[in-house]
Amino acid sequence: MFTQITEGIKVSVETEYQPEYSSPKQFHYVFTYKVKIENNSEYTVQLQRRKWYIFDSDGVKKEVEGDGVVGQQPIIEPGESHQYVSGSNLKTGIGKMKGYYLIERMIDGKKIEVSIPEFSLIVPFKMN
Repeated sequence: MFTQITEGIKVSVETEYQPEYSSPKQFHYVFTYKVKIENNSEYTVQLQRRKWYIFDSDGVKKEVEGDGVVGQQPIIEPGESHQYVSGSNLKTGIGKMKGYYLIERMIDGKKIEVSIPEFSLIVPFKMN
C-alpha cells in the first residue's frame, strides 16, 4: 500500500494486475487501483477535481484530469473516508502513477492540492 498525507487528508492506494482483461501478446496490460481518501482534518471537504500522471516504462507519459472521481465529487466529513476503484492500461507491464486531488474546504472555500502518492504498476511475472 502507498500512502501520503496532505493537510490532514490521507490518500492510500492499493494496486492489482488484471490478467483476465490483459493481453500481453498485444502489449495490453490492465491494472486496477483502489483509493481510500481519509479526512483526518477538522474540516468538511469536497473532492472537486483530479489529475493523474501515468508513466509507462517505454517512456510514454500520459496526463488525465477531470472533475471528481468515477463520476462523483464526494463530500467527506472529519473522521470519514471515501473509497473507489478505477483502472489504467499500460503497454509494457511496468509503470507508475501519481497525481493530486483538488479538494475544497467547505467552511471557507480554501482549495487544497492533496497529493496522491506515487505507486508502481508491475505485472507479477515481470518481477522475477
